[in-house]
Amino acid sequence: MDKLKQCFSFIDLTTLNATDTEARGRLFAENVNRFAREYPQMPHVAAICVYPALISAVKETLQVPGVSIAAVGGGFPASQTFSRIKEQECALCVEYGADEVDIVLSLNYFFAGQYDRVASEIRQIRQAIGAGVHLKVILETGALRTEENIRKASFLAMENGADFIKTSTGKLEPAATPFAATIMCRCIAEYYEQTHRRVGFKPAGGIVNSAEALEYYDIVDQTLGKDWLQPSFFRIGASRLANNLLKDILLQDLAFF
Repeated sequence: MDKLKQCFSFIDLTTLNATDTEARGRLFAENVNRFAREYPQMPHVAAICVYPALISAVKETLQVPGVSIAAVGGGFPASQTFSRIKEQECALCVEYGADEVDIVLSLNYFFAGQYDRVASEIRQIRQAIGAGVHLKVILETGALRTEENIRKASFLAMENGADFIKTSTGKLEPAATPFAATIMCRCIAEYYEQTHRRVGFKPAGGIVNSAEALEYYDIVDQTLGKDWLQPSFFRIGASRLANNLLKDILLQDLAFF
């Protein structure tokens, strides 16, 4: 049960639909507020993750201390736009109230072997959002497929300023997989050994039930250790997982989120 509560505290509660409105952003934030009031014995989610257009609505409504506002930026989900536009969009996310920005590694440059361009873009976005804002870099491991590609992308992201590396946008299949998660966590461990800088890990996409959440919990625990089992270094990107965890923790069929 304690593990399930921890998993709940790792959630980036996510809504990334083309039909999302400001009202949906406010509803997400109000649900987090209401949950904190009605279940004070439970931890809160780590963050609410939305498109840039919803940041203001979430910020105006959210009242729970410690819940971050995360925004997807940089031409999410395909990252197929101009680098300067990506930088400006990410900077605007922070200006409007985002504490964290999730971007997608530029696969067009990666698959062309233009690794310097991939690295430069991450560095420029890192600079644009400022040092106090968490930068999560999405590798889109379902497209990378191989261990070699996942390792290369992981180190490119970490070496150029990522605070977290994240598996997937949830827009491509497969999304998060234990295979990719294990490789990424091993890379984080290697990078920490080399630099003593601790980078976080975020699986996202297709993680729906408690058993799946616990599988990723165990990968992090076994590969990286207890120091990573906190929201500062482990997140789970999910939309349906929160209610399913609550059902198993509280033994009630709740639909808070």
